[in-house]
Amino acid sequence: MSSYAADYPAPQEATWIARDFRFNTGESLPEVKLNYRTIGEPTGEPVLVLHGTNGSSGTFLNANFAGELFGAGQPLDASKFFIILPDALGSGKSSKPSDGLRGKFPQYNYNDMVQAQYRLVTEGLGIKHLRLVIGDSAGGMQTWQWAGRYPQMMDIAVPMASQPTEMAGRNWIMRRMLTESIRRDPAWMNGNYTKQPTAYLFANAFFGFATNGGTQAYYRLAPNREKGDKMVAERLDAAAAGDANDFLYRWDASRDYDASPQLEAVEAHLLAINATDDERNPPELGIMEREIKRVKHGKLLIIPASPDTRGHGTTGAAKFWKAQLAEALATAPRR
Repeated sequence: MSSYAADYPAPQEATWIARDFRFNTGESLPEVKLNYRTIGEPTGEPVLVLHGTNGSSGTFLNANFAGELFGAGQPLDASKFFIILPDALGSGKSSKPSDGLRGKFPQYNYNDMVQAQYRLVTEGLGIKHLRLVIGDSAGGMQTWQWAGRYPQMMDIAVPMASQPTEMAGRNWIMRRMLTESIRRDPAWMNGNYTKQPTAYLFANAFFGFATNGGTQAYYRLAPNREKGDKMVAERLDAAAAGDANDFLYRWDASRDYDASPQLEAVEAHLLAINATDDERNPPELGIMEREIKRVKHGKLLIIPASPDTRGHGTTGAAKFWKAQLAEALATAPRR
């Protein structure tokens, strides 16, 4: 991010407290801390950017995303837009199990995460309408929910690396394997561990190789066994970061996700962006072609696979779709 800091204004970080936060389980907390970053001035058109499962508000502050979008003359020029990047509930510096409640933290889901984002935007920042909501992976799924739950709140919705339908197939099976790697680890002790469980670290490395990165890209990076072994060693030797309970909650939060019942309610101009080689949302299922027809102003962009794409991670690089985003910003009416 430092090498690109001159291209757009420095992000400003802050925290807002949501009082009396009620969860889907019926539980409530008197306070939920919601951390966020903003880029640009509050007088600009508001844009909400939502990160993936293991990300945070800093995820997009890199050359491939912010460096392609937030600078002068770019699609989300920070001199014209007020860019809001929240830490999702359970991630970054927002409230999460490891803050102290551990396994007693309410079992939040994506509906709760979207409610937290909505309250931050409307109550915390006093914003009544967004020009754009855009999200990647888990943030993409939450963008589908935003478009259906708050149809008059935005002009444009861009869900990426996601589908509006419920968790199913390999996508859910692999997520369940991740959460089970924690629940079945004897060191977990129902969340009351004295030492971090370690089984999930291996499971997460396995999950990463299996469901992200792109087939052609991996073959180019590891055209022989020696280079493949080196990649495995580097992934397994990477310093463990984070907390097992936080990890478990974040992946389990998608358990009852399903934005499809609200698709006919979507009023925003919606541009769904997926990749041909997305391991978690494979286009050959035909789900997107079917579901996008239910969105009044819906378009679908499928990025062709190549040695330059990264499977599920392809949409993290804005170069593949920023022209289509610029077109949507130029043509979608302000409501």
